[in-house]
Amino acid sequence: MLAHLLSLEGIESIVIESRTRAYVEQRVRAGVLEQGSADLLDATGVGARMRSEGLVHHGIRLRFGGGDHRIDFGALTGGRGITVYGQQEIVKDLIAIRLSAGHPILFEVSEVRLHDLESERPSVSFLLDGASMTIGCDIIAGCDGFHGVARDSIPRAVLTAYEREYPFSWLGILAAVPPSSDELIYCYHERGFSLLSMRSPTVSRLYLQVAADERIGDWSDARIWAELQTRLAAVGWVLGEGPVIEKGISAMRSFVVEPMQFGRLFLSGDAAHIVPPTGAKGMNLALRDVSILSRALAAFFSSGDRRLLDAYSTDCLRRVWRAQHFSWWMTSMLHRFPDSDAYQAQLQLAQLAYTVDSRAASTSLAENYVGYEWVRT
Repeated sequence: MLAHLLSLEGIESIVIESRTRAYVEQRVRAGVLEQGSADLLDATGVGARMRSEGLVHHGIRLRFGGGDHRIDFGALTGGRGITVYGQQEIVKDLIAIRLSAGHPILFEVSEVRLHDLESERPSVSFLLDGASMTIGCDIIAGCDGFHGVARDSIPRAVLTAYEREYPFSWLGILAAVPPSSDELIYCYHERGFSLLSMRSPTVSRLYLQVAADERIGDWSDARIWAELQTRLAAVGWVLGEGPVIEKGISAMRSFVVEPMQFGRLFLSGDAAHIVPPTGAKGMNLALRDVSILSRALAAFFSSGDRRLLDAYSTDCLRRVWRAQHFSWWMTSMLHRFPDSDAYQAQLQLAQLAYTVDSRAASTSLAENYVGYEWVRT
């Protein structure tokens, strides 16, 4: 996305990627776009397929005590909503438009190293098809995820890391069955959290809270569906089942590193911050980062003005920490912790009841979920 935004400003870039094109276009990741994220794709010419195939929602449902309580985004945020559209589909759209314009993406690179980050001419070296290559740059953007090389290229003494590991994981499945709800259902249950989501009118995405040390091999499809049926049960509602296309277990963590820049290197997305998926913020934070970075780079290359570049980390982190709090709050309210007792359960139920009964609390949830910060800038 950053490369696409830069191309619209007439700024040349080279994208290097360690995986194959097929891999990055097929791996299943996030699927909820904030209003501002969807608007950004539209405004920059890559939103056509999202608009034709994505599912626009104006609310979510909180399910506890066997009943649903709807948070009406439209009524609470002035008509704003979310769009359900898989991250891998956005990647397909961005790759297609970049390659059709003749801009380079180098797939299957390895041994990536960053050099001279504090100089005016940093470089990136790597192997491509067994040959050594080096690219001289004005700027390096580290958009390479939590396990990438960019963040590790910054001296440790420069960075401050904030991290929280959660004592549970999410077991997620893709199922070839139409979603059993027209909106996402976040469910609090004594056996643990569950979530009904979707990727299309014919494909459902569902999640179960499981222990942090669970192995996917211990979860047969039948066991998964039985647990989903138990946790998501509600009077007069039926969960449809279908063939499981894909399943896996993901760890839950919160992570932020400060600052998000060092010399001519700028970190974006998961390279700088991770949120638990409960608040649907990961992809949206990454899009927000590169939107800010692209504007800063446009000012820098057009006039030499470094003010936005120098403020990049500070500008991003205001949004990052807001999303961190929201994601932590949603996670804490909806999950059963290993040390939870009856008192803790009653506190969570009281928080859920207040959230749905109070317009102020519902508005806070709705504003954060649809991405209130996008409309403030």
